[in-house]
Amino acid sequence: MTTDSPHPTLVLVYQRTSLPWIFESAERAGIDLVLVPRPDEAVSEDRLPPAVVDVLRLDIEADRAGALDALRRRYEENAFQGIVTLYDPAVPFVAEAAELLGLPGIGRDVALGAQDKRVMRERLAAAGLNVPGFVRLDEPADWEKAARLTFPVVVKPAHGFSSLGVTKAESRQRLKSVVDEVWRTSASKLGQVDGLVVEEYLDGPEFAVESLAHGGDVRILTIGYKGDPQGPHFEEGVYRAPAALPETVQDDIRREVIAAHKALGITDGPTHTELRLRGGVTPYLLEMGARIGGSGVSHYIASGVTGIDFAAQALRIAAGIASEPPGSGPLPTPVGAAANYIVPCGGYGRITTISGLDELRDDPRVDHVVQMLFPGDVVRPYPDFTGYPAFVLSRHASIAETEEFHRFLEQAIRIEYADDTDHSHEGQA
Repeated sequence: MTTDSPHPTLVLVYQRTSLPWIFESAERAGIDLVLVPRPDEAVSEDRLPPAVVDVLRLDIEADRAGALDALRRRYEENAFQGIVTLYDPAVPFVAEAAELLGLPGIGRDVALGAQDKRVMRERLAAAGLNVPGFVRLDEPADWEKAARLTFPVVVKPAHGFSSLGVTKAESRQRLKSVVDEVWRTSASKLGQVDGLVVEEYLDGPEFAVESLAHGGDVRILTIGYKGDPQGPHFEEGVYRAPAALPETVQDDIRREVIAAHKALGITDGPTHTELRLRGGVTPYLLEMGARIGGSGVSHYIASGVTGIDFAAQALRIAAGIASEPPGSGPLPTPVGAAANYIVPCGGYGRITTISGLDELRDDPRVDHVVQMLFPGDVVRPYPDFTGYPAFVLSRHASIAETEEFHRFLEQAIRIEYADDTDHSHEGQA
């Protein structure tokens, strides 16, 4: 399709149409989108989300070279101003395409450094930032290299995302079996394994930081609480912002995150950072994604807390039409609290019933119930990662109200399982 729209146009790669925020922000920003849908998602071209003016079907995983060539031809026929993604595995592809076409972007080397946990650890350590002891493993047989670390340790796929394969090994005696298990799981889910990273376990609660970089300046928008998962598989459960932290700790987090942008070379665009406060006070980065996190959930959280249209600003940067750099001052004054309750699987097998979600759709505190798993779907046990059953996104007057609401959800949502061998598994979410 050729469009004569006066609006700038961005190619949006692998965004689920069921997650609305990026499309709504593009419409508010006056930016047209060419959607590259996920290969496993059926998109009806007569019922497109807001701001989407065309659909371009590419398979960036099975035919990367073909996808790049198709984008080049599309650009030559009908130029667009930028290319973006919220899907972490697609970040290097998007950076490479932008580089190829001379469009705004972070560059492929920076994108790979932000995605490969081994490279990220090395670059953060070289910059003198807080980094746990770690070892990179290129083959499962290399597991003994990690035996010198202080246990417990956490084993992760170098290019994993979400909770896929992440597993805690409590002792040296368990290390080899955990490494083998993570390698098998990653090979099954990712198609190939480029390596693993083994790092010393960080005790302390987990937090997420939403940031926006432009022209090398970094603005921290929100710091949110992500719980205190102990392992062994670190299933996510909550995201509540703003986090109740002393100002001195917030300042330490800001400094560490801003320095990490510099160490990794991320000068433009949104980032989603996850970190732990070791001992409850010292920030250690777990990872930094060069994208809006959670397929748009990070936008919902940041905009709910600050009133800033996070995704719209990120899209303007990607299109090369952003105004002044965001500045690196203090966190914006919160205008409210926002939260995502990530419904845990709570078991495994074939889902027979998910109860409690329908009632929440009419709850005035709830903006969105995004359901990903349904009765009949099969949940595989960790360290395999099937996905989360649902997100419940809500806004509140205070963080105390958010905590109270999440305690209510723990009792209100229930998932029941019956696996194919007739052993019953029930998990209260």
